Amino acid sequence: MKRIVVGMLALLLAGSVVAAEAAKKAPAKAKAKTKAEFIIIESDEYEAGKEDPALTQGISEFLEATPSVTRVSVKDVAANPKLANLDYSFLPLYLIKKNKTFREKMAQPIQYGYVQENDEFLILPHQTRQGVFNNKEPQPDVLDLFVMSQCPYGVRAEDFIIKAKKEGTFPADKTVRIRYIVDYSPERGFNSLHGSGEWEENIRQLLIAKYYPNKFWKYLEIRNKDYRSSRWDKAMEDAGISVKKITKKFDTEGVELLKEEAKYAKEFGISASPSVIWEGKVQMGLDGAARLKGFEFFNPSAPSGVPAAPSGSC
Repeated sequence: MKRIVVGMLALLLAGSVVAAEAAKKAPAKAKAKTKAEFIIIESDEYEAGKEDPALTQGISEFLEATPSVTRVSVKDVAANPKLANLDYSFLPLYLIKKNKTFREKMAQPIQYGYVQENDEFLILPHQTRQGVFNNKEPQPDVLDLFVMSQCPYGVRAEDFIIKAKKEGTFPADKTVRIRYIVDYSPERGFNSLHGSGEWEENIRQLLIAKYYPNKFWKYLEIRNKDYRSSRWDKAMEDAGISVKKITKKFDTEGVELLKEEAKYAKEFGISASPSVIWEGKVQMGLDGAARLKGFEFFNPSAPSGVPAAPSGSC
C-alpha cells in the first residue's frame, strides 16, 4: 500500500512541477482548464473514509483540470448501475470521468497498476494515506499499532503508550495491541527491514505478550532503551521473565505466532512502521490516532519523558 501511495503521489507531484515550469514559459494569456468530474465514494461510518481534499487537488493539477466533485455514500452505490459493481473494500474510492485527454495523462499510472479503468471511469483505489477497510469486521475500541521492533519510530510510538500507562492516562476502556511488520514465505522464511535480529525480537515479544502479559510493557520499557542490543536476555531478567521459557518456545510456537503476524499485516497492506488500524477497519498514522478520544498522547511533539525522534517511519 505504501508503495502504491508514494508512487502515485510522486507521479502527481512530478506532473505538477512540469506543469508549473511550463506555465512560467507560457504566454501571458490564461488557458481555460478542462473540468475533471470526480465521484468519490465515501464511508458513512468513519471520517477517515471521506475525501482527501489535498489528493483531489493534486490529481486535478496533474490532469491540468478544475475539479468538480460529487461525494457519494457507499450505502447508495447499489442504486446506480454505473457504480454498483466496483471494488469498495477500501474507502474513499476515487473515480474520474474518463475522456481521451485524461486517459493519455494517466497512461503511465495505469501501466504500473496505480490506476484502473473501465468504460466509464478512471479508478484510483487505495490512494489516501488514511481510509476505511469497508469489508472488515469491526473490533470496537481496539487499536492495533504495527511496528518493526528495531525501528526508532515504532519504538517511540510504543514509548508514548508506556508513558501513558505509567501516568494513568491510558484509556481504561480501550485496548492496544502491538502487531509486527515482517515478510514471510515458506521458501525464504522471514525477512525484516532491520535484519534477522529484528524478526527474532518480534518473536520474543510475541511470546512475552502471550505468557507474561502483565510484564510485557515493563519489558518494552527496559528493552526500548537499547532496542538493538544483543542483551535481550538481561532485559527479560530485569522484567521478571523466564529467559529459559521464552527460548524453549522460540523455534516452535514463537515462529508460528510470527507467521500469523506476517499474514495479518499483509491483509491490511501495512508496510510502514508505525502504522495504526483502529477498530479493525480504519487505517491511519500516529497523527490520526492522536485525534481519537483517549489517545491524545500520540502527539508528534515529544512530551517530557519520551525521547525525541524525527517524524517519519521505517
